[in-house]
Amino acid sequence: MNYITVALAKGRLADTAVALFEKLGYNVAEMKEKTRKLIFVDEEKKFKFILVKASDVPVYVEYGAADIGIVGRDTILEEGRNLYETLNLGFGACKMAVCGPQEMKDKLHTSNTLRVATKYPNIAREYFRKACGQTIEIIPLSGSVELAPIVGLSEVIVDIVESGKTLYENGLTVLEDVCPLSAWMVVNRVSMKMEPGRIMDVVENLNKLINEVD
Repeated sequence: MNYITVALAKGRLADTAVALFEKLGYNVAEMKEKTRKLIFVDEEKKFKFILVKASDVPVYVEYGAADIGIVGRDTILEEGRNLYETLNLGFGACKMAVCGPQEMKDKLHTSNTLRVATKYPNIAREYFRKACGQTIEIIPLSGSVELAPIVGLSEVIVDIVESGKTLYENGLTVLEDVCPLSAWMVVNRVSMKMEPGRIMDVVENLNKLINEVD
């Protein structure tokens, strides 16, 4: 029997996913220990779990290095990889939003030279294109994007919003919601054809477990 490989985004998403797999009877004990290992094996069920950077999960899955991936929907949308999006796992819920000073609310879709700072250029560009056929200037950042409107680098930002506390403390607010976000399970297209039974078992069992928690 071949191994099914599951790529998990390092951090809180992986911790929650590991807890779910443990409840389903997978041997993930080693993953809960403090270790630098990146590959963990359940020999009985023939499953491998690998820990990778969130933005790399869709890459591993698309190219078949992993059969299944669990990662935030923001990463899935931004990467735009050729995958099956099979299950909304529900945890890690937040949203993507356009944020900025309150006075930008009425100017958001009237400016022809809107500058948008973001870690998610593809999501931002697509949102403004669909929202009103608007072309924007993207300013890609990798750090604290909230700073950009404050110092005049951009008029607004597109970023993940959880509590909104950071925005409030920096004099910013949510101007428009872009989309809801949470952790999703994605599957390699070839793997779904080669191992449909085992993969769908994981999908169905996770779905049942999530609904029981709800």
